[in-house]
Amino acid sequence: MTRTPEEFEVPVPGGSLAVLRWPADDPGAPVVVALHGITANGLSWARVADRLAGRVTLVAPDLRGRGRSGRLPGPYGIAAHADDTAALVAALGAGPVVLTGHSMGAFAAAVTAVRHPHLPAALLLVDGGVGFPVPAVSDPDALITSVIGPAMRRLSMTFPDRDAYRAFWRSHPAFAASWSAWADAYIQRDLVGEEPELRSSCALEAVRTDGVDQLGEEVSGAVRRLPVPAVLLWAERGLMDEPQGLYDERRLASAGLDPRLVRTRLVPGTNHYTILVGDEGARAVARHLLAAAGVPGPGEPADVPSR
Repeated sequence: MTRTPEEFEVPVPGGSLAVLRWPADDPGAPVVVALHGITANGLSWARVADRLAGRVTLVAPDLRGRGRSGRLPGPYGIAAHADDTAALVAALGAGPVVLTGHSMGAFAAAVTAVRHPHLPAALLLVDGGVGFPVPAVSDPDALITSVIGPAMRRLSMTFPDRDAYRAFWRSHPAFAASWSAWADAYIQRDLVGEEPELRSSCALEAVRTDGVDQLGEEVSGAVRRLPVPAVLLWAERGLMDEPQGLYDERRLASAGLDPRLVRTRLVPGTNHYTILVGDEGARAVARHLLAAAGVPGPGEPADVPSR
């Protein structure tokens, strides 16, 4: 890990939002605001930050109810994340910014763009942001667990030490072949408490509320009401590294997206997690973020904008 982020806090309703920032080498460079997944934290973007190599400033909050924002109270929900993001951009004095998000964070980025249309200069969705109809259920926790699996179950678990938590994640099928210092730092940021009863920082009620919120039309339909065009990067494989990912060509065709508003791009060889924390995935995400920001990527002449 060659770049260490700065940490600061931003006032939001109920307290302060913890934020990570990887500054650009040029203080005048564009700003990217990156939102993480439903049980993740801002350090999930560290490998992308490394691949951006100081060409833009990357800012990644720990969303309300997670990481070092874990003590922020409700009300939770995707709209709350959108408004917290708007408060963050205002505190930065930056804007418009490139908005991006992974998984639930992609839904939050889309809702941020809809609720605060003056904020986004461009939008990149990473394996999330496009919803599909789901059957009515009486147990929302069961539905969320069926989708995110061990990531949900761990919220009620305790761990005797950090090595035990590391072992838990290293045995996860999505991480087993792609473990790295970036993955380790990201999962360790999640832990709170004291040995031998370490636990996830994620507030169960926040995860429950946000998970159910994604199923509603206001959130899942935001991608059809965007004020700026977006790119959706989708992983080839799923949350457990299974062959069927969240998206495929058939599912995306059935979503009826306007190709003038949302362009879709497969990132081969990635699963739902490694599209962000794996090497090839982070490179692809960084490349698209630089293009969205109009900043030349590695090997491109400075006077030729990325496309």
